[in-house]
Amino acid sequence: MSRIPLIEESEHPELAPLIAKIKAERGGRFLNLYRTLAHSPGVAEGWLHLFTELRQKGKLDDLSRELAIMEVAILNGAEYEYKAHVPFALKAGMTQEQIDALPAWTISDAFPGKMRAVLAYTDTMTRNIRVPDPVFAAVRTHFDDREMVELTTIIGGYNMVSRFLEAVQMPHETGTLKAHN
Repeated sequence: MSRIPLIEESEHPELAPLIAKIKAERGGRFLNLYRTLAHSPGVAEGWLHLFTELRQKGKLDDLSRELAIMEVAILNGAEYEYKAHVPFALKAGMTQEQIDALPAWTISDAFPGKMRAVLAYTDTMTRNIRVPDPVFAAVRTHFDDREMVELTTIIGGYNMVSRFLEAVQMPHETGTLKAHN
């Protein structure tokens, strides 16, 4: 159960325009995340705008984006985020073998060079915050300036998402995640 009650749409007619916008940009659904964020309408609207830009309007390729999101979710033990993005990762071209190998990607052969660079960058940003020059240089060879801004923002943004979800104990489906060391 969430530590912050979920907004019931029928009980908040004043939020109807915001909820309609959320539904329009999130496939017709008023997800639990937004049902919580709606307690602060400005935050919910800003959040929606940022993540719509990053996920639906950015230049960064879908596979790199979803790979970074999945890795952030694993590292932070954010099961809600992880489960929500498995279908997107598969649609973006990640294989089930890669999804299964993700917790131990450093010892897996399932990830070619560009994916390994994204994973190393994601791990370093999530665990250490500061990124050493060699890690940045390795990922930089695969992306232009705009894509680097988007990838870096995806990683930072989804660290915020996972931390929010876990802090408020957002309800999610059953299952467990095991982060790698």
